Amino acid sequence: MYQKFIINQAGVLKFGNVYQHRDLLEWGEECPYGGGLWKMDEERRVILLYGRSFAFGAPRFEYVRCVQWAGIGGTPRPLFFLPHWPSEEGMQPVYVK
Repeated sequence: MYQKFIINQAGVLKFGNVYQHRDLLEWGEECPYGGGLWKMDEERRVILLYGRSFAFGAPRFEYVRCVQWAGIGGTPRPLFFLPHWPSEEGMQPVYVK
């Protein structure tokens, strides 16, 4: 299992421990806004998002409208995208609109 996330057609960012990104989709859901991988940074108490989904493409965070925290333990944490993983240079905060 791998720590993955997607952004569905309603702008919901969903987390999970799955083999494939599509395993995060419910019946009738689509993933037009991409996905990637996530990692908990316990020291800073943040969630680091990186990479891209081979099936759905790179994440498009401008479409995030809400976050479904259940797949990551239910506790909201600040989100940061690392466009040049594993380098933290250029780390960008992810905001919910």
